[in-house]
Amino acid sequence: MAVQRPRVGMYEIGRTLGEGRFAKVKLARHKETGELFAIKIIEKDRLKKVNKMVKREISTMKLIKHPHVVRLVEVLASKKKVYMILEYVGGGELFDKIVEDGKLNENEARRYFQQLIHGVDYCHSRGVYHRDLKPENLLLDTKGNIKISDFGLSALSQQQWDDGLFHTTCGTPNYVAPEVMDGKGYEGAPADLWSCGVILYVLLAGSLPFNDSNLSTLYQKIQKASINFSPNFPAGPQELVKRLLDPNPKTRMTIQEIHEHEWFQAHNSILECDDLDGRFTNGCEITELQDTSRPVPMNAFEIISTLSQGLDLSGLFVEKEDLCKKEAKFASVYPPREILSRIEDFATQLGYKVKKANYKMKILSCKPGRKGFLSMLTEVMEVAPSLFMVDIHKVGGDTLEFRDFQQQLYTGLKEIVWKTEEELAGVC
Repeated sequence: MAVQRPRVGMYEIGRTLGEGRFAKVKLARHKETGELFAIKIIEKDRLKKVNKMVKREISTMKLIKHPHVVRLVEVLASKKKVYMILEYVGGGELFDKIVEDGKLNENEARRYFQQLIHGVDYCHSRGVYHRDLKPENLLLDTKGNIKISDFGLSALSQQQWDDGLFHTTCGTPNYVAPEVMDGKGYEGAPADLWSCGVILYVLLAGSLPFNDSNLSTLYQKIQKASINFSPNFPAGPQELVKRLLDPNPKTRMTIQEIHEHEWFQAHNSILECDDLDGRFTNGCEITELQDTSRPVPMNAFEIISTLSQGLDLSGLFVEKEDLCKKEAKFASVYPPREILSRIEDFATQLGYKVKKANYKMKILSCKPGRKGFLSMLTEVMEVAPSLFMVDIHKVGGDTLEFRDFQQQLYTGLKEIVWKTEEELAGVC
């Protein structure tokens, strides 16, 4: 007779993956799909002690969806327990790999560091600061890719004090920036980047740059930031480490400067921009047909649907407070070929790759962003014999970067965007 496993909702609970002071993490399998998950189980009687930490972790992880951050699937609760259903990452901790292998070769260390920075950059763009980055909180999936985990000590930008700084001293001593420990307040981004610098050193040296059993002595070493590089420490990343472990957060290396650094750019672990078609999902493929004389007309349902979403045919993009909006629309009386030609010229000037077919256009960034390469599909549709609708929607990449592109595009194409008589007359 088969053993009946305990269940939480649709999840069958399995073996324990890890255990901390306030929570256990167990393996779970979805009863219908068979997919594996990790379930973080928190006793409610213990929750009183860590209530703010758990709420912060849940609210933070809901904001983040990135390939190098552990995904929060859902949160369940019973009378006695809270269950956080998390993406299962089966490759163990990066810390264990370092302990087992010692220092890593330069290319492997660079790959992990690139993925770490891409994930941290994305978190910062959403106003999320981890504050406890270390190899123990970097999990590896079965393909050896990093997943940032454990946001229990994280902070949101809204939690900054009136002086625009955080004041909670937290983190793991060997990885904590000096300004976090001096009690005068600190910014989240430079503090996280200090930790990234320590992690890069550990990856390439197999040991910590600052270490001492006495916390006072350790703090003094961190403040001085005197770094010793062994003769076999690779020369390329030494400048990165030095600039990240700058005790002055104002002059510390920024994420933008990391992205521009020659060593970081080599063998970037994000997909290269070489295959325009391969970056689009099947649902957005453009079928190569013979050119037609007119764009596809919008039917009545499409027009009503578009209008119901708030489209203003005065030519403005659909603008809402929702920062997760993944599409933009505008109307134009210009010929469809000219509309696409103008978009193509503008996108090319910004460094995007473009491919056109049958009043549709694929647009792909050649520079990786926070979530890989930004890719978009544009289509011109006929609303009336002399009025056309231009639809641009994101296929891949970061939504905030799409909004930036959208705003630049609207500014650059103002003269072809249709305006009402009132607008032309300057009437508000």
